[in-house]
Amino acid sequence: MVVGVPGHLALYVLVYARDNAAGASPVQQVLPDAAQIDAAVTALRMLADGTRLRLMWLLRDGEHDVSSLVAAVGAARPAVSQHLGKLLLAGLVRTRRDGRRALYSARGGHVRRLVTEILYAADHHLSGEPDHD
Repeated sequence: MVVGVPGHLALYVLVYARDNAAGASPVQQVLPDAAQIDAAVTALRMLADGTRLRLMWLLRDGEHDVSSLVAAVGAARPAVSQHLGKLLLAGLVRTRRDGRRALYSARGGHVRRLVTEILYAADHHLSGEPDHD
């Protein structure tokens, strides 16, 4: 019985609640919450820039300072620093201080795998190879 609701109405409330929960498809019941979706969209938006994706490719294998990243991607130092700042805010990279230098790296195995999979998927698409699961 629902507290404060007459008997016949309580049955209706319980049945209505059950039917609404049952009415949601299994797919709807397993959707990620809005915060997860927003964080994923932000991360993918950050990776949708060629320079940032190149930086992430380099950072997935270890730590690099800004100077080595500038030399590797061929972009201006201020641009690389801005890109790294955006990637840091999006939670895709982390920094570690080594004296006066800041060393950047991909933040965790999940980020390294994401970058690797995106570029491998692009390679398969360009080569026309079938996907293997």
